[in-house]
Amino acid sequence: MIGKMTRRSALALALLSAASLPSQATETIKAVVIDGYPARALWVQEFTNFFIPEVDKRLAATGNYKMDWQESYGGSIVKPKGVLEGVKLGLGDIGIVTTIFHSSKLPSQAIAAVTPFVSADSRAVAKAVDEIAKEFPTMQKEFEAQNQVYLATGVVLDTYQVFSKEPVNVVSDLEGQKVAGAGMNLRYLEGIEGAAGVRGGLTDFYNMLQTGLVDNALLWPEAAKTFKIAEVAPYMLKADLGAVNSKTITVNKDYWDKLPDEVKGALEEVAVAYRDHVATIAMDRAEESRNAYVESGGTVVEMDPDQRAAWASAMPNIAVEWATDLDGKGEPGSDMLKAYLAKLAAAGFTPVRDWSADLPQ
Repeated sequence: MIGKMTRRSALALALLSAASLPSQATETIKAVVIDGYPARALWVQEFTNFFIPEVDKRLAATGNYKMDWQESYGGSIVKPKGVLEGVKLGLGDIGIVTTIFHSSKLPSQAIAAVTPFVSADSRAVAKAVDEIAKEFPTMQKEFEAQNQVYLATGVVLDTYQVFSKEPVNVVSDLEGQKVAGAGMNLRYLEGIEGAAGVRGGLTDFYNMLQTGLVDNALLWPEAAKTFKIAEVAPYMLKADLGAVNSKTITVNKDYWDKLPDEVKGALEEVAVAYRDHVATIAMDRAEESRNAYVESGGTVVEMDPDQRAAWASAMPNIAVEWATDLDGKGEPGSDMLKAYLAKLAAAGFTPVRDWSADLPQ
């Protein structure tokens, strides 16, 4: 009797012990995330507050894997312009690349910048660019050449506007004026007689306006609020030049190849959710920033539709230049341009000028 009870007790104890053990141990995967911008920057802040928790949530559903996130921002590993190279070399496993710094290495990323006057909606532009990146091989190949895997596009500004020291109401008011800008948007001034673009960094625009180096600046409302532009440029021409993509989430290819499929899937899914999340916040902040600009003494003037059309038609067709340049490299630039504009048209955005109309037949 005692032997029988002992055997039963031993069996019960074994079953209890087996039930208390996890069916499979959770594997921890280290991920070093880098960006040269500080943690307070919109896209960086939301990587911490949204991207990371969303990935953790998906992985926790199965319990197979857990991420050990190590975030390094604000120049601790790389400067803002160094993220692409940093991820390429493996200084970071995941990076937020500011693509406008790398027009020669990532030329296809300029697709929104070369098509102004189409959409001032960050969400629509982010979605369209990201879909183009996944439907055509070009963008992903550019990142592959940098030893990286493309995850998703980010749009963090709603649209460029014109901020001025004196009122600007029509295109002719910009004739003979000096305008601060950065990169591709300086080409928007071509076709306006005597208008001269002056390249500068965002942190320089206040002083450039204050000292008279420039008369105007191409900025978005959130930046105008942050850098107190109303103090030196109290007039904003709401020209709605357009939203532009400038951020891409990428992963070091060597690191990616070693990741389990479940983790890859979680990163890919959350990257798309992050894309839409950040774009929505950018739109919300833009409205708040316009209100703050007015409260700070700024005056907003809505540009007449005919004047927007006149500005667009005066410009060289930089979209066709961009597309044919890619075509010449064996990439489907013209097809990408047509597909991108079609996506925005399907979303309800009609371009002021049909940038694809001049494509070679």
